[in-house]
Amino acid sequence: MDPVTAILLFITGLIAGTLGGLLGIGGCVIMLPSLTFIFNYPLAVAIGTTITAVILTASSGAIGHIRMKNVDYSTAKIVAISGAVGAMVGSIIFFYIADQIWLLNLILGFAFLYVALRMIYEGIIKRKMPERAGNEVPGSKASKGAIGFFIGIITGIVGLGGGYALVPSVSGAFKLYQGLVDIIAAISIGIGAVIGAQLGARLVKIVPSWAIKAIFGFIFLYVSLRFIWQGFVL
Repeated sequence: MDPVTAILLFITGLIAGTLGGLLGIGGCVIMLPSLTFIFNYPLAVAIGTTITAVILTASSGAIGHIRMKNVDYSTAKIVAISGAVGAMVGSIIFFYIADQIWLLNLILGFAFLYVALRMIYEGIIKRKMPERAGNEVPGSKASKGAIGFFIGIITGIVGLGGGYALVPSVSGAFKLYQGLVDIIAAISIGIGAVIGAQLGARLVKIVPSWAIKAIFGFIFLYVSLRFIWQGFVL
């Protein structure tokens, strides 16, 4: 990889990490479409490289929140274990469908559609609602385990979701084994995202995140429709 590309990937990671830290979303939703549509990576390699880079950002974010005592450890343990199992299942599924580019495009398209609609909802509607108080994540252990398992599967297949460090680590290990990771790109974009995440966290009190969520919700809506379109035309 030439130095210019490495620098551009670092800048992409910086932007992804900043937005992730500001909006409370995974940097992967910026990294993956950037690698696919801007840097023209094959979709399977873009997915593998993204989930490997997210290991750095997820670990950095986890450490930061542990220091700020923002972690519900009982929920984290349930989601981490069920998510890791789901990631292994998803990675095995990915192994068998990696050459079905149309299917990967459709899965990504609908995954991004969910992200887009959620961000539009949180940016335009939910911001007007009162926030819940408390220091624990609501819900039963069974529901948390089911959510973690489902998110792990999605992470294993398309590299989205799985914010807790263990889930992308398991998925990333499978992608490395499958030979679907550009290591230099993952490191470049991952380091940029780690720095950006710290910057984004500090901008939370300055920048109205609801407005950025609304804007990027519509951007991700375009990204989702583009993936879906490619899934139907390929």
